[in-house]
Amino acid sequence: MARFVGFYPCITKSVVACVAGAAIVVGPVGGVAAAMPRSDGVSGQVQTAPGTPDAPDMSALSWTVTDVGTGELLAAKAPHLRLPPASTLKTLFALALLPKLPAATQHTAVTADLADVAPGSSLVGVHEGTSYTVGDLWRGVFLSSGNDAVHTLARLNGGLDLTLAQMQATANRLGAHDTSVRTPDGFDTPGQYSSAYDLSLFAKAGLRNPDFRRYCSTKWAQFPAVGGPDSFGIQNTNRLLVGSHGVEPYPGLIGVKNGYTSEAGNTLVSAATQGHRTILVTVMNPQDTSANAVYEESRELLDWGFKAAPGAVRAGLERGRASHAPSHRPESAHHGAVAAQASTTSKDASSGLARHLGAAVALLGLACVPFVLKAVRRRRRRPTR
Repeated sequence: MARFVGFYPCITKSVVACVAGAAIVVGPVGGVAAAMPRSDGVSGQVQTAPGTPDAPDMSALSWTVTDVGTGELLAAKAPHLRLPPASTLKTLFALALLPKLPAATQHTAVTADLADVAPGSSLVGVHEGTSYTVGDLWRGVFLSSGNDAVHTLARLNGGLDLTLAQMQATANRLGAHDTSVRTPDGFDTPGQYSSAYDLSLFAKAGLRNPDFRRYCSTKWAQFPAVGGPDSFGIQNTNRLLVGSHGVEPYPGLIGVKNGYTSEAGNTLVSAATQGHRTILVTVMNPQDTSANAVYEESRELLDWGFKAAPGAVRAGLERGRASHAPSHRPESAHHGAVAAQASTTSKDASSGLARHLGAAVALLGLACVPFVLKAVRRRRRRPTR
């Protein structure tokens, strides 16, 4: 005990020094979480790329703004939040099947083509016994969002199961890991979801395909009528493209695809070119209940994108995904995303605190060494009684 007491002043000095060092390393405990922000891609916070002004906060649960030329994500709100996509999923359907079905191929519709069309689906008017080209059917998909045209094309492709597998494989190849395919047309189905980020990937890939680009930008077309060579006119239901129902057309708009279901709400993927720049906007489920909210919010984001893109730093936004996937249930997706973010932040803060405390303990041990050695040498120099 006497020997230990002899060392005590030395140890006390080292402890004081190390505590001061630990305070510097660790900092206030309450500040650890705040000092380690994490963007998980599912929270409702609006993010903007370096070099851009603040983006407007839309009512939509999720949205993205992308510069197609550079591929940079300029701004986003919950870009990886998994939500029902409605008919915007038809962009993935087109990506997977357009290269496989020649546009001039003729097909006479049969009853089996329409067997899997869900009640309540949007239809272009495909009827058994009527002959269509594949090009006719694609115009029915893009302009009228016709689920009857989608299922007819799926059967021409080899059937529903093969088509779904090809769609999922295409999504995986593009890195669209927020997407789970259960139908070819986007109709509400348990276990089916996508995200604004993934839909922007589909649109960017589609716009590189001349056929995709031509179909998605077509405003009006003729569709074969039942029972003969006559046809009837169809108009694109994308109000931002054609200008209808109180929506002014957007200058330079290319397309791409709109959608609506009771679970998804309104969804819209829009791309426009002005000068040498193309901006792509995806908007999912505006909470504003006005009839044209999805179009007007898309318009505002397109305007912002064209102004912001020239100053954007190429680093863009963090593209990290949530380490805890949000709920796949549409009605709880938003709340699940917030909970996932809180959990991730808490775990990051705890692990960070542990690392800092470990470093402080190591410093404490190292700082004690010289004082202890000095005391030992001093003891050795004392005469033996």
